[in-house]
Amino acid sequence: MKRVAAYAGLICGALTLLACRLPADHAQQPASTSLQALLGSRAAVPGFARALAPRPLRFPADHGPHPRFRTEWWYYTGNLRDAAGRPFGFELTVFRFALTPQRPAGDSPWRANQVYMADFAVSDIEGHRFHAYQRLSRGALGLAGAQAVPFRVWVDDWSVASQGQGFPWRLRAHRGDVGLSLSLKSSSSPGVVLNGDAGLSRKGPAPGDASFYYSMPRLSASGELRLGGHAYAVTGDVWMDHEWSTSALAPDQVGWDWFGLRLDDGSSLMFYRLRDRDGRKDRFSAGTWVAPDGRVVHLPADAVAATPTAWWRAPGGARYPVAWRLSVPSLDLALRVRARLDDQLLPFAVRYWEGAVAVAGTQSGRALRGDGYLELTGYAKGGPARH
Repeated sequence: MKRVAAYAGLICGALTLLACRLPADHAQQPASTSLQALLGSRAAVPGFARALAPRPLRFPADHGPHPRFRTEWWYYTGNLRDAAGRPFGFELTVFRFALTPQRPAGDSPWRANQVYMADFAVSDIEGHRFHAYQRLSRGALGLAGAQAVPFRVWVDDWSVASQGQGFPWRLRAHRGDVGLSLSLKSSSSPGVVLNGDAGLSRKGPAPGDASFYYSMPRLSASGELRLGGHAYAVTGDVWMDHEWSTSALAPDQVGWDWFGLRLDDGSSLMFYRLRDRDGRKDRFSAGTWVAPDGRVVHLPADAVAATPTAWWRAPGGARYPVAWRLSVPSLDLALRVRARLDDQLLPFAVRYWEGAVAVAGTQSGRALRGDGYLELTGYAKGGPARH
């Protein structure tokens, strides 16, 4: 799988063409590629900034876009319940891809060097249905974009936005009879968790094989989910990730397994397991544990053992590990993670599995339960996308 900068540029160019020619929601998808293919390699296009060393992250400014870097995403996943306890999961992710380091010259309002893509998905656990949609647009004419103050990131009318410099944020997305409107509030300390070295998340051995990466693991959510003609008043917890880079992955890395887990004692665990071409855990895998009292512990690759225990085969033949055992001996933490639905595959041009999970385990002999989200990339074998 090629992940050179030129390949990422070709993909971004294709996305731009699609944004010009297709409506915001579309059924026909371009040929399948991979999420990690868009993250580039150390053969970066000249002119883009790179994540070379830690720098102070300042908010609300760093909630906004970083257009000097080639790729960026704002990621929201949540585990929700209605008043009767019916469970749902959702994802809304907005990706930004820069085609060139500078805006193109000229006065036309159509000119843009930024392409935006948004994925919206709802997991209906009791109904055993997974609904996934995608939108593509250029960062021009107000069609899509991102800004820091007041915070807003959007593709068409799918958006997350604040009314001022702080919370609450309003998340909105809909397609047909599937829609979500949530109010998000910061409900824990620390509200912002800096992953890696003060927010610099190293993914490989060379300078620039890194991203800037922070999380907000416990945003409280309340609002309405519309599904199949029914409206559900829902509450729950949302995990927010924000990450930006130019050349995050090393040449021998083909994908990752990412866990964002919240436990009922108030702790949370993030771990990404980078995989090499032989499927082995890369030494630059890493994670972050947040204790119930807000203490943050950074976890190197050898601190976490992650072992798949069950697999789901997608149409087309790709196999995805949908159940796991996680062990963190230094924390005396042992967890079992299981997908709430096996089929939570987003079958678009950028194909990846992203879904709600249930968690059970122990820490120092105490029983724990929880929920969260699991992301799996680099398993797809291509072929036509499902619709």
